[in-house]
Amino acid sequence: MSISHERRRGSRGLIRSSQNFVGGLSLVALAALALWLTQALPQGSLRAMGPAMLPDWLAIGVGLCGLALIAAAVLKDGEALERSSLRGPVVVVLAILAFAVTIRPFSIGALSLPGLGLVVAGPLGILISGYATPEVRFRPLLVLALSLTPFCMVLFGDLLNLPIPLFHQSLASLFPDGWSQKQILRLTAALMAMAALAVALTGRGRRTSRIDVAIGTEQG
Repeated sequence: MSISHERRRGSRGLIRSSQNFVGGLSLVALAALALWLTQALPQGSLRAMGPAMLPDWLAIGVGLCGLALIAAAVLKDGEALERSSLRGPVVVVLAILAFAVTIRPFSIGALSLPGLGLVVAGPLGILISGYATPEVRFRPLLVLALSLTPFCMVLFGDLLNLPIPLFHQSLASLFPDGWSQKQILRLTAALMAMAALAVALTGRGRRTSRIDVAIGTEQG
């Protein structure tokens, strides 16, 4: 079936792009869920942000993007909704659950997990979500996980002063007694960023060696 025929299928009736329409509805539903889940949390102010301010504004932004997609689906021709694999949604949901049960202590029935903090939950969630696509490569994904996590640590824990657990309490003894929470956060973020750089440089060295071997073979 040609692309032009798919476009004609998506333009029947009021909805001229079923792909954009379903995507917009999904974003609006996600935003509504986020606003409902954070309704009991304090907003705070710009000087002292509460735990609900950033999620609420992000949810509002996501909802507006969803409304824009719905409007585009009505006003402009676009692609019809295609068949999709369940791999992406399932893996992303698993990543969210893994993040939720590892960042803070979690228990359900006989199952009990210690809170491992953002140092573990952040990279774990990113690594799992990366496998939503079959084109994933582990080394670049690991670099992303080790780079994005310290960025979030500094942004939310240092700049925005949000109470985010960094690691399990047993690791606090590794740092000097007189250090503040922000000093520990900054050192941890710096170490993770250095680890990301080391992994990236190691991967580059291996790619270079493969190219050199290939060139040498051709010249021989």
